[in-house]
Amino acid sequence: MSARPVARVLLHAPLPQLDRLLDYAIPPALTDDAVPGVRVRVPLRGAGRLVEGYIVELGVAEDPDRPLSELESVLSAVPVLPRSLYALARRVADRAAGSASDILRLVIPRRQVRIEKAWVATHTAADATPDDRTAKPDAPVWAESSARARTVLDAFPGLADALTEHARCAVDAVPRPTTTVEESAAETIGSWAELLAAAAVHTLTQGRSAVLIVPDYRDLDQLELALAGLVAPDLVVRDDGARTPAQRSRAYLRMLEPEPCIVIGNRSAVYAPVSQLGLIALWDDGDPLLEEPLAPYVHARDAALVRQELDGCALLFSGHTRTADVERLVAIGWVRDMPAARRYSPRIVISANDEGRTATARVSSAAFRAAREALEHGPVLVQVARPGYAPVLTCGDCRRPARCTACGGPLHTVRRGSAPSCRWCGRAAGTAGTPWSCAHCSGTTLRMASAGSARTADEFGRAFPGIRIVLADGEHRVQRVDAAPALVIATRGAEPIATGGYRAVILLDGERMLQAESLRIGEACLRWWSNAAALAAPGAPVHLVGVAGSIARALATWSQAAYARTELAERAPLQLPPVVRIAAVDGPPAVLEGALAALRAAVPSLRSDDILGPVLRPSLHDARPSPAGDEGAFRALVRFDYAEGAAVAASLRASVVQAALRTRRPARGRSRGGAPATLRVRLDVPEPEL
Repeated sequence: MSARPVARVLLHAPLPQLDRLLDYAIPPALTDDAVPGVRVRVPLRGAGRLVEGYIVELGVAEDPDRPLSELESVLSAVPVLPRSLYALARRVADRAAGSASDILRLVIPRRQVRIEKAWVATHTAADATPDDRTAKPDAPVWAESSARARTVLDAFPGLADALTEHARCAVDAVPRPTTTVEESAAETIGSWAELLAAAAVHTLTQGRSAVLIVPDYRDLDQLELALAGLVAPDLVVRDDGARTPAQRSRAYLRMLEPEPCIVIGNRSAVYAPVSQLGLIALWDDGDPLLEEPLAPYVHARDAALVRQELDGCALLFSGHTRTADVERLVAIGWVRDMPAARRYSPRIVISANDEGRTATARVSSAAFRAAREALEHGPVLVQVARPGYAPVLTCGDCRRPARCTACGGPLHTVRRGSAPSCRWCGRAAGTAGTPWSCAHCSGTTLRMASAGSARTADEFGRAFPGIRIVLADGEHRVQRVDAAPALVIATRGAEPIATGGYRAVILLDGERMLQAESLRIGEACLRWWSNAAALAAPGAPVHLVGVAGSIARALATWSQAAYARTELAERAPLQLPPVVRIAAVDGPPAVLEGALAALRAAVPSLRSDDILGPVLRPSLHDARPSPAGDEGAFRALVRFDYAEGAAVAASLRASVVQAALRTRRPARGRSRGGAPATLRVRLDVPEPEL
């Protein structure tokens, strides 16, 4: 019997036991259309339904007599899954004990029939002409753009050569604003955007693509402005969650073309299937927006490291601060540290709090004077910890946090004059005729324990009458302010860009920010403050109010990399990330114990103290343990070295599959309701807690 051709298909299925290539027979009618990378619909006999998937490769049946289901249909003639993208998704998923289909779901947009048909028609017409784009030589060399890019890169000796050699580099960006190269419509942007744009242009002039990953839309806007005067608009592809489905589909199809391009996007852009990848650059990898909130929870930094290893491209980490993760890579020699030829740092002033002030009790006299003087020349930035009016309320008698009588959530005030309400359930504090009372002392008065952005704006408005007040937070999105005098009250991360830079920057609530219960709170605060300080005009004062110690010294001396090294050294004896990797395993006690036993057998180098738990997890809204019958009520943490990562991930993934196979099927006629696996695994937990 002759060998039967088969299509090996990766299904769109959440079930972990289906995370593998399945063989399907190719019917004669689909022989021409069934090519690697296309979308298909296939039968899933166990579920009695049709599911979608991708043909990853073609082959022949190993057993000619084995019965095989046939492909139901080919949904599109466009190969949207290149082999390189599948290899990347498979490697990243295996590292995180996840499914390749979950990775691809983040990358490949939903099919847009109209967009695909237009793309196919365009490329069919192009193929029929002798002036085919794919027949052109590698990316053109723009002498002027290349010279400008080289000038920017030369500020970091050896960086241009390192990018050409496809090395892994870490660069501390220059913390000051600059202007775009377009003289007719010059805009203020961060110097970091100019650096990433120069690195991308340097890569593109060598005939290779570049992928630039940034946390949010504000950063993307700056990158677009930085690239606008250097490359043609059709060579820049923007890919982020704010795009419409049609825009995302059009951008994805452009990435599949053989002509090199520059892709700018958020965390999922790290998987962009561009041709001839030459550079991956990450800006501000410490931003939590680069952490993927969906399974398998892979950070863009980790995905970039995996892709660099597979594709052999250059990798660039840049930021105003250095995360402990990147510093660990520098310390072991995996990433090169590329310092600037000339050191530049903002003018940082450490200001102590003044006692007895009234209108602006949180602002030191030195910072107050600096703001008054700076307002004569332009805008002043005031960074605060939280949005709202009074984000935290306490009992006026016992000073304990005020809690909702219905759900136990914290009470807060959204705006001046509004009634206190619960942050969790939204109920107002107290009902008609029944005032709120404290659960500890039965007190009925509330006291503001902290001031949000709205309350700070009120305070500064009274302290500086006649000055324009601009509020920038999650509810009030402001991206830019002009050079006219104004007080800009912004929450951390929401600071708008000022034309020419701020004439003074005041960093408030630093002491309160440092009180957050987080392993990386010092690192996070230094990042927030450094990013705000980088918005100041050259020579403008930056006042850090009410903070002392090593983190204040790191900001004042602009030695963030040294602070990261100190953090790394302090975590080493405690075996905390990123010195080691940590996996969180949730599930019922019996299943969890079985998974841990299998892990000990698969990785004998694990010590007894490397597995913490299992214990009952606290519920979401209070410190009480979850019910024992909850499927995810128990948790264990597994601590392991990087060298053991592959074995740990493989063992935990096998346990997830076995737990899913043992999950009882629903009775006939009842809905499955998603039927989640009874074991949940997450590797590289950023905040390990039981």
